[in-house]
Amino acid sequence: MPAGLPYWRLSAFYCFFFAVLGGLAPYWGPYLNAEGFSAAEIGQLIAILHATKIVAPNVWGLIADRTGRRMAVVRIGALAALVTFAGVLLGSSFWWLALVMALFSFFWNAALPQFEANTMNHLGQADHRYSRIRLWGSVGFIISVVGFGELIDRFGVHILPWMLLVLFAGLWVSSHLAPEARQPSQYQYSDPILRVLLRPDVIGFFLACFLLKASHGPYYAFFSIYLEEAGYSSSMIGILWAVGVVAEILLFLVMHRLLPRFGARWLMTVAMLLSALRWVLIAAAPQLLPVLLFAQGLHAASFGVYHAVGIALVNRYFVGSNQGRGQALYSSITFGAGVAVGSLASGLLWDVLGGSMTFYLGALAAGLAAVIAMASLPGRHAEEPVPA
Repeated sequence: MPAGLPYWRLSAFYCFFFAVLGGLAPYWGPYLNAEGFSAAEIGQLIAILHATKIVAPNVWGLIADRTGRRMAVVRIGALAALVTFAGVLLGSSFWWLALVMALFSFFWNAALPQFEANTMNHLGQADHRYSRIRLWGSVGFIISVVGFGELIDRFGVHILPWMLLVLFAGLWVSSHLAPEARQPSQYQYSDPILRVLLRPDVIGFFLACFLLKASHGPYYAFFSIYLEEAGYSSSMIGILWAVGVVAEILLFLVMHRLLPRFGARWLMTVAMLLSALRWVLIAAAPQLLPVLLFAQGLHAASFGVYHAVGIALVNRYFVGSNQGRGQALYSSITFGAGVAVGSLASGLLWDVLGGSMTFYLGALAAGLAAVIAMASLPGRHAEEPVPA
């Protein structure tokens, strides 16, 4: 790691941010289901969480690039997310929850892209070591998803908002511990952002990433409900989510070696193909626990490899004054528009086609993403050298 890197202070933020996600991703769908919402309504509400990523990161990214104060944006976003999420306790109608989810996710989704840019500035030329910091987000996710599953089995899903409020408070505190990094002087010059966006490899990168994250729509919106219908308890559902993230952590521990060795194109293409296999296995055999465990292990590829490569490419495509907006675009197009479209579509298709067929369609989207990635991303010889 680079000398002087505030490793633990950066890691703490990732830990709390993804601990929040560890409460939302597996259990928000069952929480809404317990509140009496239909599959279509659940899909729409969860789509809101991701749809705000289309707008919020770009708005806050522009502010951060203009002011140069990324951590101020992160801290404001974390505090506002804490305050607005508390609105969940004040009502449970569809439109009230839609408003609350739009507000808190607008601020929550603003924080991560700017924190990613800040982390990359701390790392400098050692950007391939990003995964060693990001793995603590996976640790936070595991603690949250396993702990919440046990508590929900004991006390019921209606304690979920209270537990999430505690994590949002921890996120706000951790945002004050992480220092602002100075932007490297060699990255001050940048091409106009539109020129970067019109490059064929950048277009292909964003299109492939959009399709892959759209393929995750059924997973984020309905995987826990799908498992409940197959007879699994909340504790076992939490364990299955955690298995995926354990595999992700193991991948992050070695990713700094894989990226320089194999390059972005091959790693991204293989990650997307394994994602397609993951959705096929979940669709075909939800009652077979060994199959589900293997499928969840593929999360190392469908998220771990994909995201580590994606962050590295964004960090190289968008430099200087484009850095914050580049991270914001990556977040908004993939985790925002991609997952929102996938969640909305899966909500509309779930009752019509059934869960298995919806996951099969997700596999088709991931396979198409792999084809686009292979055709458009730069080969190893065309990439910038990565320092050891």
